[in-house]
Amino acid sequence: MQQPREEVENRTQTQLGQVQSQLESGTLEQVKRMLRALRPAEIASLLASSPPRYREILWELSSKKIRGEIIEELPVEIQSPFLKAMNTQDLVQLTENLESDDVVDILQTLPETVTQQVLSAMSAQDRERVESILNYDENTAGGLTNTDAITVRPRFTLEVVLRYIRRHSELPPSTDSLIVVDKKDHYLGLLPLSTLLTNDPGVTVRDIMETDRDPIHADMEDTDVAKLFERHDWVSAPVVDDKGKLLGRITIDDVVDVIRENADHSLMGLAGLDEEEDTFAPVKRTTPRRAIWLGVNLITAIIASSVINIFQDTIDKVVALAVLMPIVASMGGVAGSQTLTVVIRGMALGHIGSNNVNWLLSKELRVALINGIVWALVMGGVASLWFNDPNIAIILGAAMIINLLTAALAGAVIPLMLRSAGVDPALAGGVTLTTVTDVVGFFAFLGLATLFYA
Repeated sequence: MQQPREEVENRTQTQLGQVQSQLESGTLEQVKRMLRALRPAEIASLLASSPPRYREILWELSSKKIRGEIIEELPVEIQSPFLKAMNTQDLVQLTENLESDDVVDILQTLPETVTQQVLSAMSAQDRERVESILNYDENTAGGLTNTDAITVRPRFTLEVVLRYIRRHSELPPSTDSLIVVDKKDHYLGLLPLSTLLTNDPGVTVRDIMETDRDPIHADMEDTDVAKLFERHDWVSAPVVDDKGKLLGRITIDDVVDVIRENADHSLMGLAGLDEEEDTFAPVKRTTPRRAIWLGVNLITAIIASSVINIFQDTIDKVVALAVLMPIVASMGGVAGSQTLTVVIRGMALGHIGSNNVNWLLSKELRVALINGIVWALVMGGVASLWFNDPNIAIILGAAMIINLLTAALAGAVIPLMLRSAGVDPALAGGVTLTTVTDVVGFFAFLGLATLFYA
């Protein structure tokens, strides 16, 4: 039974506390024994949760036999230092028992010269399998492909196929279907294991194979692959090249990784961070990455401040404006972020296109108008009582409505414009939106105040 996430996290933290205590006391043998009792995924979680000074020690204490399984569970940022420290022989040994797609993932992080050395040291069969998918980008179906698929010919009977399968010591993970190909390895269809086991052994594969499942083309984007798996509840899917020749298959575990990476990208991108950001990365590596976006944010803040400066005389006359300004900007920022998040998520899921974008925009503007009127009345009443000035209530309410409508419009349009320009909306959308809502909010509020109190 699947363990609750909290229980897994608590166990990892308990193990981490024990390991750190033993490392600090110098009892390395006890740590080594503890690591032997853990599965590769648990050791990887322990490494990812450890500060850098402990990681190298834990890696050296782990068994060399399972290091390949450990490394494939680690994020790229944590993998890299370990891989760069290995020689060619160690890298070949590391990749020996890994699936071809995992080997490709590792090789793509290494310099070209090192990659060629590792390939040269592999057996001819392993090298051919890896090279068949190494030329594809890691963010495509080809980059996700595993070459361990079991293939059969359509002319064989099910009895022959069953004998063939029994010759294998075990089936590849996530095998739910055999792939039917012709003599030149062109994809023809699928033979589900359930169909194989429940039909007359004398029937041929051609008679019962499924031919209505289209294969995935190797050049398809990994996000589109994930959508297909989600839509059809697939466990695995065949992958072909541009000539229809079978390359291998994609399995659900790799698709889950794509979904998780996309979620990380969206979450970290909204803060201007790399999705591969290591939680315990050294200060010298983390500081420059964050400094860039802090600098961008500073520029946008200066733009907003320059708008305020235009109305300095009005603020000097009516001190209440300085008190209420942050409310207008804050409400616009929150409303815009809500729309921005909904739109970016819809884009990621493939729900937003030219046929429905106008309806979405209309809906968001209506929501913003209703919320703007409601909260304008609330804050107008509060401001009127607070400062005993009905004019300030009208100004604040009108500015809030204007900024909430602007925020809804910007939150819907900005990600679409950024995507059209080839810029990642998750990365640049938040900063752009904040600039728009701050500038419009301050300008509307102070501009109206200037008209009323001129």
